[in-house]
Amino acid sequence: MQKISTIVGVKELRENLDTFIAQINKGARFTVVRRSKPVFIITPVTADEEWEEVADFTKIKKGGIKIEEILSRL
Repeated sequence: MQKISTIVGVKELRENLDTFIAQINKGARFTVVRRSKPVFIITPVTADEEWEEVADFTKIKKGGIKIEEILSRL
């Protein structure tokens, strides 16, 4: 059974990213909305999930790109 997702705005997520990460690490799920429309869902990673490299941001910019910079463009 999936946990119920809490709705959060993009601006609130950007401004309180560390707080949301801590809650996600404890199992919380969030549906992120922009202008009252859902854009994506954030869920904790489970141990059995396999990861594949989609984009290596260190190849785009030495040292990578800060998440705040990415989120500011949403």
